[in-house]
Amino acid sequence: MSRPLSARVVRVVRGVLVALFVTPFALAIGLTVVDKYRRRGNRSKPFPRSAPANVEVEDGSVTVYTYGQDLYDAMLAAIDGAQHQIFFETYIWKSDEIGEAFKRALSAAADRGVQVYCIYDAFANLVVPPRFKRFPSNMSVLRFPIYNAGFRFWDFRHYGRDHRKVLVVDDTVAFVGGYNIGAPYATEWRDTHIAITGPAVWDLKRAFADFWNLHRRHRLRPSEQPLLLGAPTTWEAHIRLSRNTPRLMMFPIRAMYLDAIDRAGDHIWMTHAYFIPDQDFTESLAAAVARGVDVRILIPHRSNHIVADWISRGLYAQFLEAGIRIFRYQGAMVHAKTATIDGRWTTVGTANIDRLSLTGNYEINIEIIDENMAAAMEEIYRVDLTNAVELTREEWDGREWHRKITEFLLGPLRPLL
Repeated sequence: MSRPLSARVVRVVRGVLVALFVTPFALAIGLTVVDKYRRRGNRSKPFPRSAPANVEVEDGSVTVYTYGQDLYDAMLAAIDGAQHQIFFETYIWKSDEIGEAFKRALSAAADRGVQVYCIYDAFANLVVPPRFKRFPSNMSVLRFPIYNAGFRFWDFRHYGRDHRKVLVVDDTVAFVGGYNIGAPYATEWRDTHIAITGPAVWDLKRAFADFWNLHRRHRLRPSEQPLLLGAPTTWEAHIRLSRNTPRLMMFPIRAMYLDAIDRAGDHIWMTHAYFIPDQDFTESLAAAVARGVDVRILIPHRSNHIVADWISRGLYAQFLEAGIRIFRYQGAMVHAKTATIDGRWTTVGTANIDRLSLTGNYEINIEIIDENMAAAMEEIYRVDLTNAVELTREEWDGREWHRKITEFLLGPLRPLL
């Protein structure tokens, strides 16, 4: 009698474990399919725009772009004016009219004798037609592979995606931020990118070269030639670069954020496309609130990744209870990855606040300690808040029961994102 009973218990336990494992993934797939269907033909609504803001910082300048077309015009103009060398790195490079414009400009620069180096992420561009990924022989192109671990499949240092978006032209100007390359981002997405001149350009140039040299070797075809740069001639005191490099187990962006949050004494204003912080990060923000800091998080009401939205919502109760204010951007996708603290500290870059960005992918953030830069970013934040609605504790506590269940069931996926 005991044997059949124990067998039934084993079967029940096995079934429960399988259900616990399968249910979150099945639900995530279902939500994604339904969301894609509902979004067919939907267009972004107009949103308030800030003109490019230029700030003098130390021996250079920083220009902030919050509208894609303004940014693309500046980037293409820089490419057209290049005389010696172009470094171009992007996560998504669509084959639409914007993507083609960048490809033509880079090809034309190579034709007039400029050294052109390009990097793009293969996984992010799986749906891009193969013809678009064929480049002239006078351009040096590194396709960051979908799978990069070889036979060392257990080595997670080789699984990060190249989520960086960088353009460096000569030693003159460097661009970095959240914008990918494509027509939808030109007019429909609210994102943030900066252009830098001065000594800090070299840091972004070095970051590109280090990535190129780290991944230039190929097993089945000739490797790319190394990029050799000289040492910088100056140090930039007010602009610092933090770059995550999974291959080397280096993830300084998370530490940069935590250090800045712990220093805050007045306000922390953050804008993020996907906000899924770990517990330590959340507790650091909560501690800031407890000492009287105004902590605000601006996120999209509905992002382009429905599962990330639901997983993030599972943390809202904890945020609101701690006094962290949540503002949800309306009618358009906000894809920026920025923060400004106490009117002195600012960061703009490619890293979201989630596991993939902070401890998984190749990312770059610029840290700027300058009151004028912080003032410019605060003004942009105020403009964005005119298109956002604050989430109240009463509203969140009163949401429908099926939403609470969905958030609970998707919770196990949080460590993956």
